Amino acid sequence: MNTKTTALPGRFSWTGSTASSRPAVQRKIKRKLPVQKVWSTWTLVAVQIGILVSFVIAWEIAADIKWIDPFFWSQPSAIWSTLLIFLTTGNAAVDVGFTFRSTIFGFIIGTSAGALLGMSFWWSRNYALVMQPYIICLESIPKLALAPLIILVFGMGLASKVAIATALTLIVSTLTAYSGVQAVDKDQEKLFYSLGASRWQVFTKLVIPSCVPWIISILRVNIGLALTGAIVGEFVSSQHGLGRTILYAGSTYEISLVWVAVLVLSALSVVMYASVSWLERVLRKGVVH
Repeated sequence: MNTKTTALPGRFSWTGSTASSRPAVQRKIKRKLPVQKVWSTWTLVAVQIGILVSFVIAWEIAADIKWIDPFFWSQPSAIWSTLLIFLTTGNAAVDVGFTFRSTIFGFIIGTSAGALLGMSFWWSRNYALVMQPYIICLESIPKLALAPLIILVFGMGLASKVAIATALTLIVSTLTAYSGVQAVDKDQEKLFYSLGASRWQVFTKLVIPSCVPWIISILRVNIGLALTGAIVGEFVSSQHGLGRTILYAGSTYEISLVWVAVLVLSALSVVMYASVSWLERVLRKGVVH
C-alpha cells in the first residue's frame, strides 16, 4: 500500500493512505450582508412621475370607455379644463389664501401655547396633577364636534377657523411638552441647584432646551392637524376657503370642481409640510450644535 507523508514545518507530520483522507481544513466563511442599491434621485422622480402619468391615462381611458361613470368620478381632461377656469377666472387666490392663513395661524398659536402650557407644569407638581385630568379630558373630546359651537362663538370669518385649528393642535403640543418636562434629567437639575442656580435659570437653561426636541418632533403632526381644523371649519360655515369650495361643488354635483379643490388642497398641504420639515431640520441642527 502506498502511503504519503505530509510534513507541516515546525509542527508535526501526518501519514495517510490517500489525499482524500486528509483532515478538512476549516475555512472562515465570510458572509456579506445583503446590500440594496438605492436609486438615484432622478430615477426615483422618474418612477414616481411614471406611476402618476400611468394612473391618469388609465383613469381617462376608463372614463371614455365607460368602465367608470364619469358623472361620479369625472375624468382628467374635464378636471384639467375646470382647473384652468378655477385658476384664471375663479377665486383660487382668495380661497387658497384663506385656508393658508387659517392653517398657519392655528398652527403657530396652538403649537406655541401648547408648548408653553406643557412646560409650565414643571414649576409645580401639584399644579400639574390638578391640570392633568382636564388636559386628558380635552384630549378625549372630539374637537371637530365642537366646530358648530366655535362657529357660533367666533363667527363665520377667519377667527373661527383659526380657533378650530388651534384646538386641534393645542392639546397635542401640551402633552408632548409635558412629556419633555418629565424626561428632564433629575441629576442635572440637582447639579444646577447645587451650583447656586435659581428656578428661573434652571427653567431657561435646562428645562426649555430639554423640551425643544420634543416640541420639534410634533411640528409635522401639528401642521396636518391645523389644516384639518381649517378645512372642517370651512365645511361647517364659511364664505371662502378650499373647504367651502369642496362643499359647494359637492352639493351642486360639480365633481370636476371637487377634484380641482382637492388637488389644490393637496398641493398646499405638500408645500406646508415641506416647509415645516425644513424648519424642523434647521431647529434640530441648532439644538444639536
